[in-house]
Amino acid sequence: MKAAVLRETKKPLQIEDVQISKPGPHEVLIRTAAAGICHSDLHFADGIYPYPLPCVLGHESAGIVEQVGSDVRYVVPGDHVITCLSVFCGHCEHCLTGHMSRCMTDEHQRAPAMAQRLSSGGGAMHQFLNVSSYAEQLVVSEHAIVKIRKDMPLDRAALIGCGVMTGVGAAFHTAKVEPGATVAVVGCGGIGLSAINGAAIAGAGRIIAIDMVGSKLNLAKHFGATDVINASDGDVVKKVQEMTGGGVHYSFEAIGLKQTAEQCFKMLRTGGTATIIGMIPVGTKIEIHGPEMLQEKKIQGSMMGSNRFRVDMPRLVDFYLAGKLKLDEMISSHIKLKDINDGFDTLRKGEVARQIIMFDA
Repeated sequence: MKAAVLRETKKPLQIEDVQISKPGPHEVLIRTAAAGICHSDLHFADGIYPYPLPCVLGHESAGIVEQVGSDVRYVVPGDHVITCLSVFCGHCEHCLTGHMSRCMTDEHQRAPAMAQRLSSGGGAMHQFLNVSSYAEQLVVSEHAIVKIRKDMPLDRAALIGCGVMTGVGAAFHTAKVEPGATVAVVGCGGIGLSAINGAAIAGAGRIIAIDMVGSKLNLAKHFGATDVINASDGDVVKKVQEMTGGGVHYSFEAIGLKQTAEQCFKMLRTGGTATIIGMIPVGTKIEIHGPEMLQEKKIQGSMMGSNRFRVDMPRLVDFYLAGKLKLDEMISSHIKLKDINDGFDTLRKGEVARQIIMFDA
């Protein structure tokens, strides 16, 4: 099969012929239909976050089950599925207390002595975040997929696999935005737009979108933003405080920068909560002024929207088909796998929400 391989950071991905194994026990073989180009992949490709190489990148995808391994009862060939990097075991403390996105078990991975799922030229190829979706086929744990209704377009479904679940889930689950609350979202890429959409569905009374790109701010209005601030026009913290009479109940950082994370904390009103969704570079420290803690302000991280994806993603599919979840407007373009490096270059410019790789193109 064809796959996009990362062999060296800060170098273009290579489209190669990669061998994929048959599904083993509790594994599923999927024909990839669509894969989103997520900014998280770019962090690893550019070496901001480390990962074993060589590997097939990609983690946001949807497809059709082709074959199942032994002991698989959840899906059958022909089922439509979304993949999710939040593979769960179902029996650890996190899973048993309803925090499946925190599951850190490695039991879904093959033992080193076994043939690995991906290989090239006789050498093992690392699977990226349990998925490796920049490939024509996937072999994943049955606990890395969720079955969805077949009337859901698979290019839209792919978006739910990471960016949408991460943003919407941060609003729904991590922050627990309340009806009537005031919200600010810093960064209007795919995840930020999803956080805006999630806050709107949750019933937030006022949602302020913040970015430096005018087209993204215009797009944010379609996702539920009631107000927009262009960050290049001045002090965003002061603007938010003036607009809300003291600050917001909830803020979300969806870029991954020290400055914007600190801004999210500062723009809170007393008792507010800042949720950091963006991937802040390894080694970066966030500074908070001590006296502000006396105002019972909180800052927290969010792992994949604190999802319970087997429950959440089918509900998001229903939201989309009911016209509540905005996915059509998020797609900037459809591209082919061979154009992946051009897609990464476009993403680096920060002017698009989501590009989708289509494998039937």
